[in-house]
Amino acid sequence: MTKRTKRMLIMLGAVVLLIALLALGFFLHIRQLMASSPKPAPQTVSATTIRKADWQPHLASVGTLVAVRGVDVTSEIAGLVRSIHFKSGQEVTAGQVLVQLNADADLAQLRALEAAAELAASVLARDRQQFAVQAISQAQIDSDLADVKSRKALAAQQAALVDKKTIRAPFAGKLGITTVNPGQYLNPGDKIVTLQTIDPIYVDFYIPQKQLGGLQVGQALKLSSDAHADTAFAGKVSAISSKVDPATRNVQVEATVPNPQRRLLPGMFANVHVEVGAKKQYLTLPQTAITYNPYGSTVFVVHPAPVPAPKAAASGSAGPAAPPPKAGELVVRQVFVTTGETRGDQVAVLTGLSEGQQVVTSGQIKLKNGSPVVISNVVEPRNNPQPTPQEH
Repeated sequence: MTKRTKRMLIMLGAVVLLIALLALGFFLHIRQLMASSPKPAPQTVSATTIRKADWQPHLASVGTLVAVRGVDVTSEIAGLVRSIHFKSGQEVTAGQVLVQLNADADLAQLRALEAAAELAASVLARDRQQFAVQAISQAQIDSDLADVKSRKALAAQQAALVDKKTIRAPFAGKLGITTVNPGQYLNPGDKIVTLQTIDPIYVDFYIPQKQLGGLQVGQALKLSSDAHADTAFAGKVSAISSKVDPATRNVQVEATVPNPQRRLLPGMFANVHVEVGAKKQYLTLPQTAITYNPYGSTVFVVHPAPVPAPKAAASGSAGPAAPPPKAGELVVRQVFVTTGETRGDQVAVLTGLSEGQQVVTSGQIKLKNGSPVVISNVVEPRNNPQPTPQEH
């Protein structure tokens, strides 16, 4: 081996040694940086303790309010309006006079027919006296009697015509708004005013056929309308349709709701909740506590450290593992749950949790298994079974 070759090998070894020393120094520097890096600070979340609550199962639907009786009051015959005896929006009783049409000519005709009927009755009386002395035949008496009946029938017909010139309320209720004025000519069938009986009031709604078994006449329900968002109106199921709609497989249901203050009006839509079965007890949480994923619904349960290592993490994370929590520190664990019905801001939890556990209700987006947390309930999610709009 020549001297030149030896020098090249020595230089190559020196370069390799230098690179190794540099790599070792870089590795030690990186490890020192990782060791001195700040530990993740606990995340601030809100939490609640899960408890059992009474839960009344119910069927929910959207219905339409319908008057018990409702009609557009019209005129059966033509005539000129002489006088109006009501005001728009007035409460009226059955048989109360609403409109009087001009009936002068009809009354004159009625008096003429009544006079003719009285004359026929007088002729019959005289002929009966003559028949008693056998001055006339029985055929004449029969003719006189038929004439009396015919003329009385004509007078009764005319009296009915005169009576139709007085338009009355067919039943008690509340009137709508009218556009008819005195002096206006009405044709048969022209609308005069709307009349509605609205205390009580009906609500018609539909439910799927699979829920028909839990419904029966007399069942209690609650009704709410956006016109009175802060009020729940109580009622009872009064009728169930005798057939199911073959197009939608829904059945029509009618309920009766007391309406003494006339706050519910026909044509309104309403949210209907029918109570079915006995009350049950469910574990309940605010809906914000549930994280819905394609692979299932999850919640974060708060535990004091140390916590047992989970068998399988619910969600993976890149980078170095988080340092173990300190004793007494609060950490979270992700748990799969099965949810049931919802009621306002609340949701029923069927499986996955037990009563008394502390569950995160907000701030879940920044958590993973084993994350340290600090609980602050200064601002708590809404948890009302019967919420009202916040703008109300």
